[in-house]
Amino acid sequence: MKLNKYIEKILVLACVFLLSLPLATNAQSRKQLEKEKQKIENEIRKLNKDLATTRKNKNLSSSQLNTLNKKIKQRENLIKNINTQLGILESQLVATSDSILLLKNEIDTLKAEYAKIVQVLYKERGALNRTTLTVNPAQFNRTYLRTKYYNAYSRYRRHQAQLIRNHQAELENMSYQLVVQKSQQQNLLSQEKKNKQQLSSEKALKQKNINDYKKKEKQLSAELKKKEKQAKQLQAQIQKIINEELAKSRKANKTATPKENAEELELSKDFLANKGRLPWPTAKSIVIREYGRYKHKSGGENMNYGIELLTDRGASVRSVFDGKVTRIATGPNGYKMVFIKHGNYITVYTNLETVSVKEGTEVATKQKIGVVHTNDENRAEFNFQIWGGKDAQVESQNPRIWLAK
Repeated sequence: MKLNKYIEKILVLACVFLLSLPLATNAQSRKQLEKEKQKIENEIRKLNKDLATTRKNKNLSSSQLNTLNKKIKQRENLIKNINTQLGILESQLVATSDSILLLKNEIDTLKAEYAKIVQVLYKERGALNRTTLTVNPAQFNRTYLRTKYYNAYSRYRRHQAQLIRNHQAELENMSYQLVVQKSQQQNLLSQEKKNKQQLSSEKALKQKNINDYKKKEKQLSAELKKKEKQAKQLQAQIQKIINEELAKSRKANKTATPKENAEELELSKDFLANKGRLPWPTAKSIVIREYGRYKHKSGGENMNYGIELLTDRGASVRSVFDGKVTRIATGPNGYKMVFIKHGNYITVYTNLETVSVKEGTEVATKQKIGVVHTNDENRAEFNFQIWGGKDAQVESQNPRIWLAK
């Protein structure tokens, strides 16, 4: 055989080896992508649960929108992942098909060459006889050497053919695996189609949410303005009642007996002595707005003369000190407020759904006076205020410095 043909065979085997390299690399890449795909799918399932939770509360449109944005992003990542896997599968199929075709051609060539070698060796067997051996030793030596060469070359060819058949068997097995992967490819294509449809639905839902949220923002803005207006009306009503109670108190003091005046003075001293130690008006609550001026979301500014508290649904409101219920009124929002007098001090409890005391009754520290109202947003909020000082200088107090730490 000529040298260039031998080199050609070596190059063919090298090509087959090189073609098989990307398959292993691609298989590893696909495993990584499949792990990433499962992770993304798990995240989408979690976001679906979060979205279902936020949909239960109609006032959480912004949360729904944020969750939808995350879900859409993950859905796009999932489609990208599937497309990458499809690309890898396609390249594997092409590479394997090319490798198998190359090997088949090489084996066909080797078989043809092997047949020629067998034919030549068969003819040369005639030269190995007793006559040639005894009559023409030189010719025998040449024939013997040629036979040895062809036998050795024939063994080499058989060995190479077996090697290539082994490679062919391996690639055929890989081809079978890729047939399975072709089925996976169809499954991925189906998943991609489904995910694109879901992505389209999610984007439509997102747009609907944006439109709904814009409408709701206008509604919320109007509601906030209404609430702030009610807050101002409530405060004006509270201050009016405080002034009325002070006027009533001054008038009562003029006709009161020395004993009654002494009791009133003693109660004022006791209340003042407990500054910083008064119990909170609910067993459990958090302050959501502090005492003082604040800017509200509707764009204006207001003054909070007490502290705004958030508590549990159906929570009881209680008196922070011994005193007398002097007034029960209805606020502009339709819910009750209770005024309790503690000598020269008055505590105010607003936004009560129900009241369990009556005007003129004496109450003790921590005695239940009513139940806080829970609104449509499932929030139980109320405002607690303290007013006090000398009769002529009664003013609002910061409840924080009166209540226990």
